[in-house]
Amino acid sequence: MFNNLTDRLSRTLKNISGKGRLTEENIKSSLREVRMALLEADVALEVVRNFIKKVKEKAVGLEVSKSLSPGQEFIKIVQKELEEVMGESNESLNLSTQPPAVILMAGLQGAGKTTTAAKLAAFIEKNDKKKVLLVSTDVYRPAAIKQLETLANEIKVDFFSSNINESPIDITQKAIKQAKLKFYDVLIIDTAGRLHVDEDMMSEISLIHKESNPIETLFVVDSMTGQDAANTAKAFNDLLPLSGVILTKIDGDTRGGAALSVKEITGKPIKFLGVSEKINGLEPFYPDRIASRILGMGDVLSLIEDIEKNVDKDKASKLAKKIKSKKSFDLDDFVEQLGQMKKMGGMTGMLSKLPGAANLPDHVKDQVDDNTFIKMEVIISSMTKKERQKPEIIKGSRKKRIAVGSGTSVQDVNKLLKQFTQMQKMMKKMQTGGIRNMMKSMKGMMPNNKFQGF
Repeated sequence: MFNNLTDRLSRTLKNISGKGRLTEENIKSSLREVRMALLEADVALEVVRNFIKKVKEKAVGLEVSKSLSPGQEFIKIVQKELEEVMGESNESLNLSTQPPAVILMAGLQGAGKTTTAAKLAAFIEKNDKKKVLLVSTDVYRPAAIKQLETLANEIKVDFFSSNINESPIDITQKAIKQAKLKFYDVLIIDTAGRLHVDEDMMSEISLIHKESNPIETLFVVDSMTGQDAANTAKAFNDLLPLSGVILTKIDGDTRGGAALSVKEITGKPIKFLGVSEKINGLEPFYPDRIASRILGMGDVLSLIEDIEKNVDKDKASKLAKKIKSKKSFDLDDFVEQLGQMKKMGGMTGMLSKLPGAANLPDHVKDQVDDNTFIKMEVIISSMTKKERQKPEIIKGSRKKRIAVGSGTSVQDVNKLLKQFTQMQKMMKKMQTGGIRNMMKSMKGMMPNNKFQGF
């Protein structure tokens, strides 16, 4: 996420962080680099101009804190300004109203609106402990209603049935009536999208808005469209009173232009990020955390929340007891740990949240490929139960058989066993010296000890 912007800004700010004092000249050259980084990230020109102007005003003539170097102070200013551009703090959903609280989903076709409606329903039921009803008013797109119904069944959220022969207004009226009758806390209305902003579409959604009187009107937009995402959101906001924005496909957005442009252009906060295709791949938007990640400082808070949310505590407790009792860490345990990491967004997702990850050499970053996890699991599944429990017995002929069975090579099997051995050593470190020794071991495995976060 935002890899290109992070790399460029990290290099730029690293150059100034070594300066003994800030001068007009080195601020000028650094700001030029920051400006280019933002423009390359497809941030809207007016947003870039305002950003640079404010940073310059705050930096020039600033009395530097005794605890910080001038370079660190400059980075602090840039970080604070990034937070302000994106909205300063997280703005949660407003559900404080007489039930049902209606949430209206708006957006263009292809932005992932229907999937996001289901993700939002799952998020509200899990985090706000509210009873949610989903309904689709998209009578135009083939199978749109069925798509939402399928997703609702997957996440075990109630769905109000509708069909393409009904009008969107009639569907809305019936869904509201049902939500009141069955005492639902929240009603999420998924509306039809279009390939562009057109009058018919806006007229229809305006009528739905008037009929449903939503407490939240959320605009769903593809972050990969860059500053166009902000401009489209503004066009919607001019005709429909939006309360917030959800940026989708963030995991594929290496630039970050949408995240840095939306709030400034529309005046509306980004409330959520779609971080993966998985049904739990929706995260609240925290400007301070995103600013920290953009500057290569990691996002430890979000990583901790990921662990709390996705790690099976019972399984983790059993593994800890197993290690403590001096029983060996085997390949079944190893594949279990791979599964836990996948739930947290894989190695790529975890790495982006670790401090100092931006300083890793490019060739190391290139090796972090989540597809490797899949290959590892396939190789391990081709082993016998005895081989998984006693990997040391896997020699020549066994390696060949496992390679053939998994459709890989002997070299791949050797690589897996080597990585497993490293993990096994870390687990022994935990047994003898606790988590601190394990962290030191992990740090030592990184090239040139670049992981400063440990």
